[in-house]
Amino acid sequence: MTDLPVLDHWIGGSLAAGTSDRTGPVYDPALGEVTKHVRYGSADDVDAAVATARAAFAGKGGWGRSSIAKRQTVMFAFRAILHERRDELAALLTSEHGKVLSDAAGEVARGIEVVEFACSMPHVSKGAYSQSVSTDVDVYSIKEPLGVVGIISPFNFPAMVPMWFFPLAIATGNTVVLKPSEKDPSVANWLAAALTEAGLPDGVLNVVHGDKEAVDRLLVHPDVASISFVGSTPIARHVYETGTRHGKRVQALGGAKNHMLVLPDADLDLAADAAVNAGFGSAGERCMAISVLLAVDPVGDELVAKIQERMANLVTGDGRKGADMGPLITREHRDKVAGYLEVAATDGASVVVDGRGVEADGAADGFWLGPSLVDHVATTSTVYTDEIFGPVLSIVRVASYAEGLELINSGQFGNGTAIFTNDGGAARRFQQDVEVGMIGINVPIPVPVAYHSFGGWKASLFGDSKAYGPAGMDFFTREKAVTSRWLDPSHGGLNLGFPQNE
Repeated sequence: MTDLPVLDHWIGGSLAAGTSDRTGPVYDPALGEVTKHVRYGSADDVDAAVATARAAFAGKGGWGRSSIAKRQTVMFAFRAILHERRDELAALLTSEHGKVLSDAAGEVARGIEVVEFACSMPHVSKGAYSQSVSTDVDVYSIKEPLGVVGIISPFNFPAMVPMWFFPLAIATGNTVVLKPSEKDPSVANWLAAALTEAGLPDGVLNVVHGDKEAVDRLLVHPDVASISFVGSTPIARHVYETGTRHGKRVQALGGAKNHMLVLPDADLDLAADAAVNAGFGSAGERCMAISVLLAVDPVGDELVAKIQERMANLVTGDGRKGADMGPLITREHRDKVAGYLEVAATDGASVVVDGRGVEADGAADGFWLGPSLVDHVATTSTVYTDEIFGPVLSIVRVASYAEGLELINSGQFGNGTAIFTNDGGAARRFQQDVEVGMIGINVPIPVPVAYHSFGGWKASLFGDSKAYGPAGMDFFTREKAVTSRWLDPSHGGLNLGFPQNE
């Protein structure tokens, strides 16, 4: 251990060192330097956090019995703090993740959307009443909190993903144990401290840092009623199977390989802008990133040329200095992603733009890989089949709409997809026939607003995607979220930031 600061857990409304002496490094990816260390929680530390959350939930004066008015007072105060200090939060996020400040601000904005939705909980948490279901018999339903809930969140959205879960959990009367990514953990502590400032009672939101030891204890702890997870598909499957085996409700969102289908009648300038935005924003480290573009003949050559032209103007560099795209999260991940460019060449694809030689506007030791474009990718190549999770955009040529649809539906993932066309009939058929949970029509990253469910199909989701939704019907339906753009054919050009609702 060096003299660098150590980030502790947040348990019971304050920092807690816990019992473990294990720590891990936290990097500034744009510098390639360790800036602090983070505690790795033990099973005992998880037990302490769960016990604290359980005590905060239980009893007549506990959070589980608190009034809706009290919960809403906290949510509105938390919302005010987020709006007032959103730039501070975005800067902290960028310093540990590396995404550019505008993208970090977009992430914070999408998290605030869910906080604002949680502010409407008095309306959306109502039960139901049926009068005279039989002679002199009425039936009503009430909704009650589960108790202690666990959240395991990923590195790529350290603010937004936790805020997709804990505001809803807290507003409905639950208490929370959050295990953020150990790669960029400081945002979680910031959010917990802000909620304490907003008046949240001690122990309602707790943060335990760490690795697999902390995760596995959360999954089996008898006092944890549910688990919410976002990450890779193998870990999502482990979380779902372990959590449900121990009697928990589990929503586990996994990986993706999102395709964008471009038909010959599409606005190719719009499609090229969208491909660059969705392929390289946040250095491609998004579960909703477009990583495969299916170009329907004969537009492939023209579309690739337009994308390459736009890529030439992108600046890779330190996200605090006005760059378009920042570094990758770690040196190891950067090297793994860069390796796919070698695989592409070996498998016969054409590396049109090679990001390995990028001259980044940042420190020499930063984890840099520039935007990369690979054409004529074979569907048997791992460049096509793997979730690369980096700034590598693959072009696959297809002969028809039907061939493109078949490729999308035959993949193991079903997270997000997009179609670019001016044909309303084709768009309608696509949203009906495609086996994917989130669909964009002339929208490259179809992330729905807070009051529509976020979630994929197949290997992209295990369990239910809804943190809050109508009980019962969810077990018998699959939901698609469709985001479309039709009325205005104009577009704003390149903007690699995370989409914000206007």
